[in-house]
Amino acid sequence: MRVPFVKMHGCGNDFVVLDERRAPLGLTARRAAAIADRREGVGCDQFIVIERAAPGSGADAFMRIRNPDGAEAGACGNATRCVARLLHEESGRDDLTIATETGLLPAHIGGNGTITVDMGPPRLDWRDVPLARAMDTLHLDLAAGVLRDPAALSMGNPHATFFVPDIETVPITELGPVLEHAPLFPERANIGVAQVLTPDRIRLRVWERGAGLTRACGSGACAALVNAARRGLTGRHATVLVDGGALDISWRDDGHVMMTGPTATAFTGEIELADYPS
Repeated sequence: MRVPFVKMHGCGNDFVVLDERRAPLGLTARRAAAIADRREGVGCDQFIVIERAAPGSGADAFMRIRNPDGAEAGACGNATRCVARLLHEESGRDDLTIATETGLLPAHIGGNGTITVDMGPPRLDWRDVPLARAMDTLHLDLAAGVLRDPAALSMGNPHATFFVPDIETVPITELGPVLEHAPLFPERANIGVAQVLTPDRIRLRVWERGAGLTRACGSGACAALVNAARRGLTGRHATVLVDGGALDISWRDDGHVMMTGPTATAFTGEIELADYPS
């Protein structure tokens, strides 16, 4: 069975998007991982499936997120913006709500081509990250190489942010895998390395759990801004500079974190599902 897909990205954070709203396609974790493979599949940072929203949920669609290893993720800000763009092109509506495993994410299509997603409030308790034991999430007892003393939170998925004086000197591809699998994180964690350039500008790189180093991580950018503000390093709004571009992040007074940025369609195509293991 040949099925269409869309390859999209937000600041270089790329996704393969398939639509299961009309009928199930048998997109198992194993099949998703095979399609996400950059050598033998289409290749992506996350594999996204649009599904029908549950009746009465108030959502326009449900978004299922899988990392390249096939494991499900609870949230992905850049993917949410990409799905919002597809739903906007389909319906013409500027305001949409996308359901995920961790809740509803409202999105707004801006007149300048950017898309804003309400990522909801950060979860700051150690149980919510989650951590393996009780700990102050503003200062974790965790270190590897030149990285130490991160702040942690959940944006629907676990994040640890390390603040450094010079991000370019950090060997994130060496330290990221070690920290992702640290015993402190029972569900693994996304590892952010951030350099505060000014009170409203942050340079960020993220080693994503199950995906590795990506050119952008929307939820990681939200975590970096919130953790920087919690430590008094920035205000509650900043431009977060990632390898693939810039994201505008605001931590509103009501606690919700807003993420604004661009999206792009790289290409569309079809795949033969029988070519991938089920």
